[in-house]
Amino acid sequence: MNSLRRFLLPAAIVLLAGCSKHPAASADAAAALPPAKVRVATVRTEQLPALTEITGTIRPLRRAALAAKVMGTIDDLPVVLGQRVAAGDVLVKISAAEITARVTQARSGLNAVRRDLERERDLLTKSASTADMVRGLEDRFAGAQAVLREAEVMLGYATLRAPFAGVVARKFVDAGDLASPGVPLIEMEGTEAFQVEVAVPGSLAEKLNLGATLDIVVPAAGLAFTAALAELSSAADPGARSVLARFTVPAGTGVRSGQFARILLPGAPVRSVFVPAAALAPLGQMERIFVVSQNNRAVLRIVKSGATVSGRTEILSGLDDGERVIVAPPAGLREGQVLEILP
Repeated sequence: MNSLRRFLLPAAIVLLAGCSKHPAASADAAAALPPAKVRVATVRTEQLPALTEITGTIRPLRRAALAAKVMGTIDDLPVVLGQRVAAGDVLVKISAAEITARVTQARSGLNAVRRDLERERDLLTKSASTADMVRGLEDRFAGAQAVLREAEVMLGYATLRAPFAGVVARKFVDAGDLASPGVPLIEMEGTEAFQVEVAVPGSLAEKLNLGATLDIVVPAAGLAFTAALAELSSAADPGARSVLARFTVPAGTGVRSGQFARILLPGAPVRSVFVPAAALAPLGQMERIFVVSQNNRAVLRIVKSGATVSGRTEILSGLDDGERVIVAPPAGLREGQVLEILP
């Protein structure tokens, strides 16, 4: 046992001595390398608003749920889901035999009164009738015209037409179903203009003004654009403590109704440190940045990054204001290597 200890102790001393000499040898090797030509950028701290991401939904600017005004069986439903229709196209036809009969009856009554009125006017010219009789028939004629117009309007309700050009988004009935007044039959949506509907937390809604522009991302379509705030409700939802806001999607943006959207809302300003995104040199799961020392040597730093916006990356920890970082460090750059700063 004692002989084993005598053997292990010198071996451990030799191993520790070798480890203590390795960093010094590595630094000497880096210092012996030729100067690396690099470009640098100075780290600056900026006051920027904290961004809060909330979710919204793409909605068409024009949409309508078409309901029946009369009761009857649906005779014809000549459209399908997703079909494009023009303004005035027939969407639903409802059987309304009793209203058709009412129109025929009103038209017959109007014709009868018209004949009586024409006869009495002719007799009045021959002094065979009275002015009171003619005025009475004129009033009856006007009333019969109103009855006919009412019946014709009711008959018009039996045919539902597209109020604007768009697509058929939803169908709630099929041919043969019973249509009841006030119950939606078809939902239409416009295809030319869209908005993003979003429930904004009350604490953030106070900082929004009409016309303000925000960044919006639609992941499903791979789109990112800037939209202006078009509407902001003055009342908050008491359950969710949020305010409804609508942002106008720029014309020509390839979005679809119902798509999911992300909106970045500015909050209170915070101090943030930014560097060019090319300064990051990731290695596995580590994020590294080379800093220029006072004697123009490369110093390796492990940092933690945040969001990247417009080619700049936020550094959450590991850097201080005023330090110089190497932009796009060369692949062979080593810590301690002498640097030649390019203009």
